[in-house]
Amino acid sequence: MPATNRQLLLKSRPKDLISRDNFTSVTAPVPELRDGQALAKVHFLSVDPTMRIWMSEREGYMPPVGIGEVMRAGGIAQVIASKNPEFHEGDFVLGLTGFQEYVLLGAGEPVPFRKLPQLPGVPLSAFLGTLGMTGITAYFGMTEVGKPKAGETLVVSAAAGATGSVAGQIGKIHGCRVVGIAGGAEKCAWLTGELGFDHAVDYKKSGWKQELAAACPKGIDIDYENVGGEIMHTVMSRMNPFGRIVLCGLISGYSAEDPGMASFGTVLIKRLRVQGFIVLDYAPRFTEAVTQLAQWMLAGKLKDRQTVVEGLENAPDALAMLFSGGNIGKTVVKL
Repeated sequence: MPATNRQLLLKSRPKDLISRDNFTSVTAPVPELRDGQALAKVHFLSVDPTMRIWMSEREGYMPPVGIGEVMRAGGIAQVIASKNPEFHEGDFVLGLTGFQEYVLLGAGEPVPFRKLPQLPGVPLSAFLGTLGMTGITAYFGMTEVGKPKAGETLVVSAAAGATGSVAGQIGKIHGCRVVGIAGGAEKCAWLTGELGFDHAVDYKKSGWKQELAAACPKGIDIDYENVGGEIMHTVMSRMNPFGRIVLCGLISGYSAEDPGMASFGTVLIKRLRVQGFIVLDYAPRFTEAVTQLAQWMLAGKLKDRQTVVEGLENAPDALAMLFSGGNIGKTVVKL
């Protein structure tokens, strides 16, 4: 049993961009296990845009992280000691580990930890990406909210990110024409060259709005929205009547006090359906999603790419990277 546990606590709430100054590193004692608990060593941490909301005082689907608390984060850990019959030494588990080296299981966590299967040919960290919450989010966002049909045009914003890249690939599996919006030539080349997107628009280039229009000659039927702001308004202006907007995220407004609203005039005139969703709504069906995603992945229909940052001390930098566009695919921290 280890004696100490290195942790990153939330020190202050960011006013704008996330920095290391918002966190403080501490070394805490590892508590003795009680009956029903297990101790696990964290191997991988997930960093996700929603963590920016958790760092603020803004109300969300989970309460804000308190000042002085371990920063909330998903992760993969391996059980090293157990007094819980459900978990055995050597088991790999997925849950809210937080920014720390060790985590207690069965300590009243809001979302129970679940054991991970070991799939030949699938890296463990994929359960934080394509087979994790980001992939599950894309799965239910597309199949339950977007409801894609063959021949429709799907546009995905932040398409080179963890969720967007999976959402676009699911669109291709369903026979859609898929157009991704991303920042930079490298990301756009990855979308079309490796993931099979029909077109990728670089929003950092002048004339990107005209390029988007040209890439969607029949209009847009589904918008898988991760960004909001100007990008969302531009996509909405090209949508067909009765189009569907899958409101997965609004990353452009996560650092703002008032992220603003979309044009309801456009929603009215085009009779659009705009639906927000939280992946936890589908928690009873997570096994279904992971099973299908794994089948697609093993069949070569879904590709997974990760940006890996080494070391717990660099987790704040990895999180900040999500808002500067420095990542491709899913970003994880390896401990």
